[in-house]
Amino acid sequence: MRKHLLLSALALILPLALPAQQIVKGRIENAPQHKTYMPTFKSDGDTKYPKNIILMIGDGTGLAHIASGYYANGGQLTVTNLKACGWVTTQSADAFTTDSAASGTAYACGQKTYNNAVGVDMDRKPIPNIPEIVAERKIISGVVSTDDMHGATPASFFAHQPQRRMYTEIWGDLPGSPLTFWSAGSQEAFAAKATAETQKAVREVFTVVTSLDDPDVWQAGRLGYLPTAVESGYIVDGRTDFLPKTTAFAVKFLKERCNRRRGFFLMVEGARIDKASHGNEYESMVREMLDFDEAIEQALRFADAEGNTLVIICADHETGGTTLWNGDPAKGNMEGVFVSTHHTPIPIPLFAYGPRSQDFMGVQGNEEVGQKIIKLLMQR
Repeated sequence: MRKHLLLSALALILPLALPAQQIVKGRIENAPQHKTYMPTFKSDGDTKYPKNIILMIGDGTGLAHIASGYYANGGQLTVTNLKACGWVTTQSADAFTTDSAASGTAYACGQKTYNNAVGVDMDRKPIPNIPEIVAERKIISGVVSTDDMHGATPASFFAHQPQRRMYTEIWGDLPGSPLTFWSAGSQEAFAAKATAETQKAVREVFTVVTSLDDPDVWQAGRLGYLPTAVESGYIVDGRTDFLPKTTAFAVKFLKERCNRRRGFFLMVEGARIDKASHGNEYESMVREMLDFDEAIEQALRFADAEGNTLVIICADHETGGTTLWNGDPAKGNMEGVFVSTHHTPIPIPLFAYGPRSQDFMGVQGNEEVGQKIIKLLMQR
C-alpha cells in the first residue's frame, strides 16, 4: 500500500500550467504482464566491497516511466521490489538539462562535461572511463545496449570524441578499448558507420558474431555480438528478448573470463525508453520499460547466485516530462501524458542491490555515481 501511495503521489502530478497543445496523451491496453523476481536480500547492504558491478541505465527513465510500467504490469515490477533507492541530479557542465552524451560520460568517467561530449572533458581532452580505469586492476568490462554501439551512452564507456555524432570516429575507438564483451545494434550500423579499416581492426581484436548460438562464442576471449537492426530495435517493430537474453549471457561470459579475485564491470542500457518518449509514443515506452525490467531480473538473479555483485539501476535523464493520467492495473491498461518531446532536468530515481547498496541512497549527482563505482571496484 505504501509503495502504491508513493508512486501515485509522485507520478500523478500534471503540469497544468503548460499550454494544452503541448500535452500529448497516450495509452496501452492489455500490456504484456510478467511475473516479477523477489531477490533474497542476503547480500544487500553488506559492507564488503563488491567483486562485480552491473550498472543498468534506462535511458530517459523518470519516475513516471517506472510508474507506468509498474501499473501496466498489475502493480508490480522487479525493480520496485528493491529496498535501497535514491535520486540522481543530471545537469551537465554547460546546461541545466543534460543530453545522453554528457550524462553517459558523467557515469562512465565520474566527471561532468558539456552536452554532446563523449568521454572528453570541457577542454575536449580524453577522460579515462570505468573500463579503462579498472583494467589496471585486471577487472574486465562489458557493454550491452538496445541502441547502436555508436550511441551516446554505450559510446561513453569506450570512446573519446568531442561530438556524439562522430559515429565513424566512435566506432574507430572500439578496437583500442579494453572491453571484453560488447553487444548493441547493429550489423547494418557497423557496415554503414565503421570504415573498412575499423571493421578489420575490430575483428582482429574481438571475435564478432551475429548470433549467440554461433559455435565460436564460448571459445572467444573477447567477443562482440552484432544483432540486426530489427533484433535490437523497438519491441513494437519486432524486437523480442534481446536485452534480457543478452544481459544473462553477458554476466555468464564475463564471469567465466574474469580474474577469480577481481571480477567485472558491466553496463546495460535500455535505450529505447528514451527514444519512444522523444516520439511521445506511450505504448512503445511502456513496453520498453517492461522489457528493461526483465533485464533487471537477469542481473538480480545473477547477483543472488553469485553473492558478491552490486546492481545499480538508474537513468541518464528524464525524457518527455512524462506523467500518468488514468489506468486499470488489473487489465494492464494505462494512460499517460507527455508535455515535451525533449529531455527534462527532473532528478531521476536510482535503485541499488547487493554489497554497498547503501552507498547509493540519498541525492547525488550522476558524476558521483560514477565516482562511487570506480572507488568500489578499485578497492578490490
